[in-house]
Amino acid sequence: MDVIALVGPSGTGKSHRALQVAHEQNADAIIDDGILIKDGHIIAGESAKTEKSKIMAVRRAIFVLPGHAEEVREAIQRIQPHRILIIGTSENMVHKIAQTLKLPSIQLIIRIEDIASRAEIDLARFHRLKEGKHIIPVPTIELKPHFSGYLIDPLQSIFKRSRVRRRKLGEKSIVRPVFSYYGKLIIDDRVIRAVVERVVKTCEFIESVKNVKIDRRFKGEEDRGLQITCEVVLSYGNHIPTLVSQTQNKIREAVEYTTGMIVDSINIIVKALYVDIKS
Repeated sequence: MDVIALVGPSGTGKSHRALQVAHEQNADAIIDDGILIKDGHIIAGESAKTEKSKIMAVRRAIFVLPGHAEEVREAIQRIQPHRILIIGTSENMVHKIAQTLKLPSIQLIIRIEDIASRAEIDLARFHRLKEGKHIIPVPTIELKPHFSGYLIDPLQSIFKRSRVRRRKLGEKSIVRPVFSYYGKLIIDDRVIRAVVERVVKTCEFIESVKNVKIDRRFKGEEDRGLQITCEVVLSYGNHIPTLVSQTQNKIREAVEYTTGMIVDSINIIVKALYVDIKS
């Protein structure tokens, strides 16, 4: 099984061009916004566009909601696609999706700027930001069970209307999510620190935590996600590497689930051991 990806900022027309890219690259399955598509049918998953808030949409898109990844992984094993096209807003996101779904490493990454003109990207942004319209690369009839009440119009309504209605490379349909993309979602570092502190304090083997630091990791222009660092005091008498590993997993799960942001690394510094003299 091969894996390729189409990457570009939100609202730049990736889903609109998904079928064309899949056709040109011989990909017989697409992963877009939380759903697995094959031959114009939704095979598994649930679209992020059905979520009621942007933060929940992000969680849905990167498969961190309970049971979502497992459902799609099982479907992939069942249908055995030859090549999968993953659509995402960044290289970090598509790599994260591939890792979460336990897919092979991505062999090819295509950027939206390489296949769409500036005018086409600007037009896609207009319909996303001004009209709140989102494209799903499947037929309207396929969306009805999944998007009851949210369907707007066939894809041709955005660009042009034709008396002779013909489909090329399958169908694409438009939905308007129940939430709006107007404005930005900003999560302050203090919120992430609070999440980390709360998680760490629930660990009975940790006596205290301090100096929680949040940094963003970049590789060139690629956003690799958050780097979290904290200092802890552990209770004496336990296997330190095991406790640190457990704490790292809990922090990663809590931060990614709560914020929808991707965690690149978690550094835990054990400053001291607490010895209970009474015991």
